[in-house]
Amino acid sequence: MAESSAPPARTLRRGLFGLIGIAIAVLGILVASEIGALFPGGAVAATSSPGPRPSPAPSPTLVAVEPTATPTPTEPPPSTPPPPSLVAAPLTGLLVTPEAASQHVIAVMVDDLSPARPQSGLSSASIVWHAPAEGGIPRYMMLFQDTVPGSVGPVRSSREYYIEWAAEWHAMYAHAGGSPQALQTLQAKGHGQWVYNTDEFRWGGRYFWRATDRFAPHNLYTDGQHLRLLAKRVGAIDGTITPVWTFAPDADPLSRPRGGTIRIDYPTEIITYHYDSSTNTYVRFINGSKQPQRDRVGNVLIAPKNVVILRMRFGPLNDGHPQKHRLEANDVGKGVAYIATNGRTIKGEWRKASPTAPTLLFDADGKPVTLTAGQTFVQVISLAYTYAIHDGAPARWISPKRRLDV
Repeated sequence: MAESSAPPARTLRRGLFGLIGIAIAVLGILVASEIGALFPGGAVAATSSPGPRPSPAPSPTLVAVEPTATPTPTEPPPSTPPPPSLVAAPLTGLLVTPEAASQHVIAVMVDDLSPARPQSGLSSASIVWHAPAEGGIPRYMMLFQDTVPGSVGPVRSSREYYIEWAAEWHAMYAHAGGSPQALQTLQAKGHGQWVYNTDEFRWGGRYFWRATDRFAPHNLYTDGQHLRLLAKRVGAIDGTITPVWTFAPDADPLSRPRGGTIRIDYPTEIITYHYDSSTNTYVRFINGSKQPQRDRVGNVLIAPKNVVILRMRFGPLNDGHPQKHRLEANDVGKGVAYIATNGRTIKGEWRKASPTAPTLLFDADGKPVTLTAGQTFVQVISLAYTYAIHDGAPARWISPKRRLDV
């Protein structure tokens, strides 16, 4: 217990003063509180109860704005690949891709009896050979090179002189059987020496087939896709082909003759060509028909750029089967040729130095003939066959000034 030694009166006064001091302190705190309310921001105001606060400033109104796209560098449009470089096809002179120009030549024997018409593939062939066979009945050999035809046929049998024309290109040679002479040659020379032999008797079923809308033997067909596959199968690979004939573009339309005809008389049919100056082609007709010949594939008009007539000696083939009336041709050597191109026909000469050498064409001066780029029909006829050639009327002369206006 605490004890005090101060007298009682002094103690009372000290207590009274203490109470007064406390009261003054309390009063000061109250006054300070009021002053802080009146003057916010002072030290006292920070510890006093908060008074009414000023209204906050209005928030700004937000307006949606589309963001501005950051410009990106303009990229050039994708470049178009340049067109492939083109080269002249060796059998036609037409511009084709290098791949097309290197495709191995394929020869196909095709029927020309009336039940075989219309034939398939004529319009796609680069060169078409047309020559007499049994009894003078003509037969086709189509040469395909830069094109891959659709249906081809009807496929028929082989003859020796056709093999020798196909041998000019070491062609794959498609046929269905043949004369004993032809089969003997194919047996000895048909493994790439002269040609690549592809007989339907060996390769039928997969690469050749029988159509159901015609009667045998006029219903054997193939097509370009199967022929190309067969060429690879027998080793007739693609590669560089050296051209034999020279080609040039079409003549100026203003210099072409108007009209003109060519007629070739075979023992069993007549072939006629009518020159069309607007297309610079020779439209082909058979047996005086008013309707031109057409390909069974696509009903395409048969109208080559060039017509070549080769006159040569034919005689009976002594193969032990005289009842077959087979022929052989003196296709090696030289003879008279008529070459029609750009509406004009010249008399020249054909030359073939050996069975595998090319058939070359020369004018009356012994210079190589230039053909028009495009398809060529070669009409081979016996020396005894008749023919008639009538060029059209000369082109009308137009003054140089008027030519500019045409």
